[in-house]
Amino acid sequence: MPVTQLIYILDPMCSWCWGFNPVLQQVLEHADAAGVKVTLRVGGLRTGAQAVLDERKRAYILQHWHTVAETTGQPFTFEQALPRGFLYDTEPACRALVVARELDDSLLFTFLHAMQRAFYQEVQDITQPRVLCELAVQAGYNRDAFCHLFDAADTVAATQAEFAWVSNLAVSGFPTLLAQHDQRYALIANGYQSFTALEPLLSRWILNNAST
Repeated sequence: MPVTQLIYILDPMCSWCWGFNPVLQQVLEHADAAGVKVTLRVGGLRTGAQAVLDERKRAYILQHWHTVAETTGQPFTFEQALPRGFLYDTEPACRALVVARELDDSLLFTFLHAMQRAFYQEVQDITQPRVLCELAVQAGYNRDAFCHLFDAADTVAATQAEFAWVSNLAVSGFPTLLAQHDQRYALIANGYQSFTALEPLLSRWILNNAST
């Protein structure tokens, strides 16, 4: 039977993905009403040497956050954000979403929202496993199961494989929303868009594919 679903491609520490969150909620509601599953894949925005911030890079990122806030209306806490010595390594947060999807995908987007809110509004360091485990528990996951799977070598490998899968799709930025029917993919949105802008294409794809 053909796979029909929407795939949200993101990094939880991508500011435009936080800006897209209210739009995502509307997409989830729209898809649910049509009986279409929505899942996610993580892309890995910053890892390795890219995670190291100097003052110039920190100032650039914070300026970028201001642009996202002004464009989308999403709340940010700028005071004490990205403190000296902070490593902007997004792999742990991405890995946490891989774990969450494996354990219980019905809680996946609740967990994603909690992670983004913790980072952008509450100035929590979601590069730290203990913070991610606590947020997972608050979202409804079992602590032992989540923390054990998060630390597993297979999960680290699966996260890297997912980064490679996203890269092979030639996705040019986050957030990206893809529609999949069998082995065919359609691009619904690449980069931030309002729901008003993406809704006609989304509705047309659902009409043509959701019941086939």
